[in-house]
Amino acid sequence: MKKAVFSVINDVVTDNRIHKMAITLMDMGFDITIIGRKLKNSLPINRPYRVIRMKLLFNKKVFFYAAFNIRLFFKLLFIKTDILVSNDLDTLLPNYLISKIKKKPLVYDSHEFFTEVPELVNRKIIRKVWLTIEKAIFPKLNNIITVNSSIAKEYKLRYNKDLVVVRNISNKQKIDKIKSRQELELPIDKKIIVLQGAGININRGAEEMVTAMQYIENAVFLILGNGDVLPELKKIANNLKIKDKIFFFGKREYNEMMQFTMNCDLGITLDKLDNKNYLFSLPNKLFDYIQAGIPILSSPVVEVKNIIETYKIGEIVNSHKPEIIAETINNIFNSKDKTNQWKENLKKAAIELCWENEKNIVINLYSVFL
Repeated sequence: MKKAVFSVINDVVTDNRIHKMAITLMDMGFDITIIGRKLKNSLPINRPYRVIRMKLLFNKKVFFYAAFNIRLFFKLLFIKTDILVSNDLDTLLPNYLISKIKKKPLVYDSHEFFTEVPELVNRKIIRKVWLTIEKAIFPKLNNIITVNSSIAKEYKLRYNKDLVVVRNISNKQKIDKIKSRQELELPIDKKIIVLQGAGININRGAEEMVTAMQYIENAVFLILGNGDVLPELKKIANNLKIKDKIFFFGKREYNEMMQFTMNCDLGITLDKLDNKNYLFSLPNKLFDYIQAGIPILSSPVVEVKNIIETYKIGEIVNSHKPEIIAETINNIFNSKDKTNQWKENLKKAAIELCWENEKNIVINLYSVFL
């Protein structure tokens, strides 16, 4: 049995893309190991494949990345593998070095336009380090995956390499029983707006959404997940005296998270367009909302806008002004005919936009290694 070792810098639990990839390869006959890291707040993990989570002394900034890459290099050096799978630029260097030492094939899966993330754009020295690594290795790679066509085109322009697009599409929902709002301790007499994700970070529209809640009638805002903006969101809610309208439910295991999402009335994804990574993003939550059957409100991010307008499953808001966001949401909740049509269209979208269809691209890519 061929062995594939995935490397990822997160704690694996909430990385549904990695899980779907691993299960797909298992079904093809690969023996799977995933190497990630363990944090103080990491949830327990029970998967049908081997998971190694490394504890690190450093968890922030340059010391963390250095420690992680050194540890990862030695883990990969002493583990048996037939194929290496590097997920994102922060795992690429040790994987590339090991692929050369062991003469094993390497697949690189770029989950985002890494060197254009806002955390790097304004930190010129650190960004230059990552760009140097990318420029040194990327042109030499033969098997590269990314999450959407926009990012694939940008990398094609930058390095003249063709990438395989595998979108972060969700599995068809197979939950036997959807819990009630009462069981989940959610209000039964109000509309519920949801924002979910593992990267609820600064400047992705969450601040404006919380601020907008002061103008939205008979509704609450449910935040499912973690990110660096959460302390600021709590501060905004407290200052505006709308804490009773904002629910912070934290990080949840995927199926549990989807129980909450399926009880909501509107899913939001409000990434800003002021950097290339967000401009070309195609977040997992979009497809989770589709599988949950809830309409979507989005900023005019290229890939998300295309899907919403193609399937007619929601609305685009062209401003991040809280008053305009609130007015748009109030109009949505007051337009029953429109939302009912969106919900009908979501049924078709859920059938077509599911991992069961998307995984055929993965199977074609990895079948050459069997």
